[in-house]
Amino acid sequence: MTTMKTDLLIITALESELKRDILPSGVEIVYSGIGKINATLASIKAIELFAPRRIINFGTAGKINPQLHGLLEIGKVIQRDMETEPLAPRGQTPFCTRPYEYVSSGQFVCGSGDSFVTAPDPWLHSQGVDVVDMELFAIAYVANNHQIPWQSFKYITDDANEHSGNEWHEKVNHGEELFLKHLKQILS
Repeated sequence: MTTMKTDLLIITALESELKRDILPSGVEIVYSGIGKINATLASIKAIELFAPRRIINFGTAGKINPQLHGLLEIGKVIQRDMETEPLAPRGQTPFCTRPYEYVSSGQFVCGSGDSFVTAPDPWLHSQGVDVVDMELFAIAYVANNHQIPWQSFKYITDDANEHSGNEWHEKVNHGEELFLKHLKQILS
């Protein structure tokens, strides 16, 4: 396999969230598919292919913090669906020495898991989770393992409640323009 070097690699779950043809030249994008396993595999393959100096994840999210809206930069990600009590506290993988949270430059907390959140979860509030997604923990895990700095920007599409499925479908591409403006600032 030939490695193509790139300074910046964007990893996004779906093309409906961010179209390739609107990105500035020199920026590569990989579509991972939904969920942590797909994001892990896509991230590993993308790092092997592009050898990026930095990874940016962009995607949609449901909000846990009701005061938030728009595009947020994530500062910490945790795993919300690792539930192995009594072997380890929720969010931590038992018998694993790898970190159970990953930190970046933003200020908001994201909880990743392989479920679409449609109901209140007191644990998310107790952990200070602002938004929920289905890929970021895996992307940050792989980036950290390869010692590649990462950032993540999440566009809030829904309220993580019983209406989330319909809201997400209606707003899946609404964050594209906001992210593109932010990306141009990052690149300048």
